[in-house]
Amino acid sequence: MTTNMHLWLLPLLPLAGFLWNGTLGRRLPKTLVTSVALLFSGAAFAQVLWIAAQFRSLALPHVESFATPWIAIHGFQVDFSFLLDPLTLIMLLVVTGVGFLIHLYSVGYMAHEEGYWRFFAYLNLFLFFMLTLVLAENFLLLFVGWEGVGLASYLLIGFYYNKDSAADAGKKAFIVNRIGDFGFLLAIFLLVAHFGTLSFTSIFGAIAAHPAMQGGVLTTIALLLVLGATGKSAQIPLYIWLPDAMEGPTPVSALIHAATMVTAGIYMVARTHVLFDRSPLALGVVAIIGAATAIFAATIGIVQTDIKRVLAYSTVSQLGYMFLACGVAAYSSAIFHLVTHAFFKALLFLAAGSVIHALGGEQDLRAMGGLRKKIPVTFWTMTAAVFAICGFFPFAGFFSKDAILFAVFNASVLHSLYLGKLLWGIGLVTAGLTSFYMFRLWYLTFFGSARYNEEHAEHGGHGVHESSWTMLLPLIVLGVLSLVGGWMGWPEALGGHDSFAHFLDPVFGASAAAAPVVMSSASAGMERMLAGLSMLIALLGWLLADILYHRNPKLPERMAQKCSALHALLLHKYWIDELYGAIIVRPLLAISRVVLWRGVDAGIVDGSGVALASGASGFSSIVRRMQSGNIRSYAGWLAMGAALVLIFVFYLAHCI
Repeated sequence: MTTNMHLWLLPLLPLAGFLWNGTLGRRLPKTLVTSVALLFSGAAFAQVLWIAAQFRSLALPHVESFATPWIAIHGFQVDFSFLLDPLTLIMLLVVTGVGFLIHLYSVGYMAHEEGYWRFFAYLNLFLFFMLTLVLAENFLLLFVGWEGVGLASYLLIGFYYNKDSAADAGKKAFIVNRIGDFGFLLAIFLLVAHFGTLSFTSIFGAIAAHPAMQGGVLTTIALLLVLGATGKSAQIPLYIWLPDAMEGPTPVSALIHAATMVTAGIYMVARTHVLFDRSPLALGVVAIIGAATAIFAATIGIVQTDIKRVLAYSTVSQLGYMFLACGVAAYSSAIFHLVTHAFFKALLFLAAGSVIHALGGEQDLRAMGGLRKKIPVTFWTMTAAVFAICGFFPFAGFFSKDAILFAVFNASVLHSLYLGKLLWGIGLVTAGLTSFYMFRLWYLTFFGSARYNEEHAEHGGHGVHESSWTMLLPLIVLGVLSLVGGWMGWPEALGGHDSFAHFLDPVFGASAAAAPVVMSSASAGMERMLAGLSMLIALLGWLLADILYHRNPKLPERMAQKCSALHALLLHKYWIDELYGAIIVRPLLAISRVVLWRGVDAGIVDGSGVALASGASGFSSIVRRMQSGNIRSYAGWLAMGAALVLIFVFYLAHCI
């Protein structure tokens, strides 16, 4: 008999925290708000750990349906049901585990902020929708969670709603994501029309039962899903919202824009891999978008001066790696990098928050420096994250990043091995750029002379000091995970068992068998060689950053002056926002104002209302004369009415 995992409890726990703090939090003491937020997020994590302990006893995939069918219309039915398989379990562990650590960190970081209760209510609301998205057994329920995390992201990015830049960033994220969501919605309509169901199990089963089902409508559906994923996972051309989202509190950046929400697009592509496996064109598009985004964002990151924006473009770039892996059907590698990225990128953002907290809100790298001994715990934990994201052995990023690069090197993209090699080369160059801009951030923040304003950094007379234990404990835990978190995917080529990929075999086994990567003794040697080459590239990036920002700190400024055009291009992010504004935003605003507002709204809608009102007013003014109070006037109207009646009667008599 199948064990009941009570999956329905998982999203309801953070929902209860949201309802409690959202309705009563304003009137509750801060300690109670904290206790509620941590209790319900921690309880969700504890339940996931219990599910993980019972996981091997389940018959997979494990589906739990609740009550009556959710929607039932003329033969079309959608159940409110949750799906549990290895992919779901991994995502649940990341969402609840990292989510709880960031809740704990936020207790210290947001301690003196207005709207403390509101912040934790929004965090719990986000967890509710993210867990709904991950657990969904059908496209419609996944779409509910998908839209919900968009709403929660909007609320959290715009948490400082009195600040124009934060409010604008929230609106930008919400609007840009609606473009991708429109594609996702069209894909859902096509799935209903073609399969008559939205259940993952039913759709994937129908595809598996028809080996000849290739391309065509499946390609159209897959490409529409890709549009949705580019919005949520910040890929070209819809990546522009993520860097601006850094206007929200730093814990928001760590939770939503590094560890969880932005990976929803990657998760969706991996979850629907059966569709993509039947469409080489869609896979090729995913791979090309991923590679282009990875190197594009990395080039922007090398010159940014805001510590959070450097990490934001780094996130976009790393998401590009995950897209690239999905594009060569290396879904296990994509999810592996998703997990390790959650560890080290959440740590990078939280450590950056600790730096910002220590400096009284300063975010400019040019106004930092010399913090290595002032905040040692933050320094060492952030160092672990830097080495992890740069891919140094034996840190977590080494294993997941090189798994992606090895898969791409052996892949045929759009039926071309040469294109696969080109994309691998782009990924390798991106690895070098990543190492350069991360060590640039590392040196500018912690080394050299202190460039910050001591008076601005004063905290009640305490000066620059380390954060509280509620902020440092998550840093330490994530630091350990950034070091050892990749060992679960230790490749066979290096003497490991690749346990992570084998754990996902029940989900991606068929895709792995069809992928162009062939593990053999020769390919194992190739994997070791490629891993060594990747390490060498990362070392070169570190060496270049050391020369420019440690040994010769004035050299970058002279180089920027000599290459002013290129520096301006990168510093202004290729002027993509300005380009979008010129060719999309302003024309749409002009059309809205001239055609829709003045023409339709003011001219037709308001105009017709004014015309009706004027007509009624004119008619009433005529009728009002009949009620003059003058007896002779009444007699005249009576005579006129009688005459009209007689004329009408005579007319009828004549007609008969």
